[in-house]
Amino acid sequence: MQVEIDDKTISVDATVLGELLEVLPSDVPALMREHAITSVCERGIDADEGEFRLSFFYRNRRARLSVDGSGHVLRRSIIDFGDRPLPRALHGPGANRAKRAAPEQP
Repeated sequence: MQVEIDDKTISVDATVLGELLEVLPSDVPALMREHAITSVCERGIDADEGEFRLSFFYRNRRARLSVDGSGHVLRRSIIDFGDRPLPRALHGPGANRAKRAAPEQP
């Protein structure tokens, strides 16, 4: 199991998260309980209907999994800022998407 999805929960295997966030899989549950690892889940709309984007944050890393409705991993990505902390702007839903310019006022 890598990602399991049921009616109300999404579960990700600690081995996968440990690899992505560079922590021991056995440490993942405690780090999540302590809120050292945090997460955001986004449900796809329009062309991404039926998919989920799961983002996990730990220290200077953001790991992201895009999965289909059955839990199959479609894409994965990692941003590691090395010695610098992860910018707060990358902690939210939709972070890293191109921003649209506001319409000009007449």
